[in-house]
Amino acid sequence: MKKIFFGIVSLLSAVTIFTSCHKLDVPVNTELTPDVFPKTESQIVAASGPVYIALRSDFAGSYWFSQSLTTDEAVLAAFGGNWLDGNRYLELHRHTWTKDNAGVSALWYYASNLIGVVNQTVAVLKDLPASPAKTTTIAEIKTVRALAYYIMLDNFGNVPLDTLYGDKGLKPTTPRAKVFEFVEKELKTNLPNLSTTTGMTTYGRPTQYFAYSLLAKLYLNAQVYTGTPRYNDCIAACDQVINSGLYGIEAPANYMQMFSPTNGPGQKEFIFAIPYDASTNGGNMIYARYDLNRNLGIRYLYSGSTPGGFTDPIMNQSKGNGLANNMPSGPRMTTAQFYANFNDPNDVRNKQWLTGPQYWQDGTPIMVATTKSGYDQFYKGSDGGSTYVYPLVITPLVDNGSRLGATAFDLGNDEIAWNTGIRNIKYLPDYTNTINRNQSNDVPVIRYSDILLMKAEAILRGGTPTLGATALSLVNTLRANRTTSAALTAVTLDDIYAERCRELSWETWHRNDMIRFGKYEGTWGLGKNNSDTYRRLFPIPTSAFQTNNTLTQNPGYN
Repeated sequence: MKKIFFGIVSLLSAVTIFTSCHKLDVPVNTELTPDVFPKTESQIVAASGPVYIALRSDFAGSYWFSQSLTTDEAVLAAFGGNWLDGNRYLELHRHTWTKDNAGVSALWYYASNLIGVVNQTVAVLKDLPASPAKTTTIAEIKTVRALAYYIMLDNFGNVPLDTLYGDKGLKPTTPRAKVFEFVEKELKTNLPNLSTTTGMTTYGRPTQYFAYSLLAKLYLNAQVYTGTPRYNDCIAACDQVINSGLYGIEAPANYMQMFSPTNGPGQKEFIFAIPYDASTNGGNMIYARYDLNRNLGIRYLYSGSTPGGFTDPIMNQSKGNGLANNMPSGPRMTTAQFYANFNDPNDVRNKQWLTGPQYWQDGTPIMVATTKSGYDQFYKGSDGGSTYVYPLVITPLVDNGSRLGATAFDLGNDEIAWNTGIRNIKYLPDYTNTINRNQSNDVPVIRYSDILLMKAEAILRGGTPTLGATALSLVNTLRANRTTSAALTAVTLDDIYAERCRELSWETWHRNDMIRFGKYEGTWGLGKNNSDTYRRLFPIPTSAFQTNNTLTQNPGYN
């Protein structure tokens, strides 16, 4: 089973899982104490299980939404009021969020809770007798805490630094530059104690190469975070990963496999990934629920859907003989501006998108049954209740293109509306799971292709080339495994940006990229035209002030 590491979490079933919050002054309510547990190497590793449960808890949920729905990469539109959800998605898309936006609050809680769980776990492990397992495990979970603080640094800027469990003193906000220094020091301090082994034994846990990768992210964005560029440091961190010789770019035939329900330790591009398992509820990895057009459940065997005894059934009409048509929700799509980056017909990365006419595996058009009014809510004929069967065609979302008006965030509540918007199936619906809508697709945090693109960008921004590589050669190394089109003869920062869009779509890095490339204040999608630069940081949510009144709100927010 590919979820090797998370199998050890079952060792915790006899004890109470850690509880935590932020402020981090909750007593450890658990039987897991140093005098009774952990003692053996496997128990020490298992004791870190709650950290990884907290890491995966909302990474594919609120973290994804905050990094993608605030950009031109994705929009979660409303359909006749469905998915309006108190305007949380509208505000993220249009950059009109407030400190009370539910998505902003969820992001703060996700990262701060992860920090709290790490602090509690370190408190349990630190008094154990010295051993290699103890040293490595503490270094691993402190590296996860560095990732959590990187998320806080990147999204909120000035945040409290709180690393000692049981300290009852309230921590005020620390300036962003100081948080940057903390993350850098934390990574460098723990890096020597991390493993250099990759593969099954360390899958899902930080290695030295993940620490170098996160340092590269930190340095690439240093000018945004601190005002001082660190491009040579970014290149040096990337070189540590490149020189390891442990990673490479997957062949074109394996690109989509990297994100499938059966991915795992065998993916040679994964430097650090979060394992998910459809048999558990502790992850909320349900991308297909949001991304798959709701008429394609059977086509992609979504959550137990099956064609049964029928061949090419008409969707929403044929039933019986084992036919099960479980419908995904399907509200999430990309914008015309983002999809314009996919302009090479020879690029294997185009396979992640659903657009245009949809077909069964044998090439037969997929047909959908509804009524004339169900297909088009504006149908004026007297026979609106008559059956209407049509071929499924997914049409692009055009800027300010809702049929309900140029300023509408709602696309309508008919088949035309629900089939609007190019959909992403990079994380293929989990055809192995017939029980629930959870997915077993592991989610990469850092891939090797990102390392090559970060180094190329750092060189173009003024860093010194190393290892005989240029920005052009690095980009062409990646492209040689993604497209059969001719290699580039020159590369610009705009080329790097477009390549990052193609390569890392749906992988939670696009907000970070748009801010660094100065594109976050643009216009796109369903009415996004706010150009306030202060929105490069989210507000500290109201809920945080309710537990810590020493915090200072970010500029621009009341």
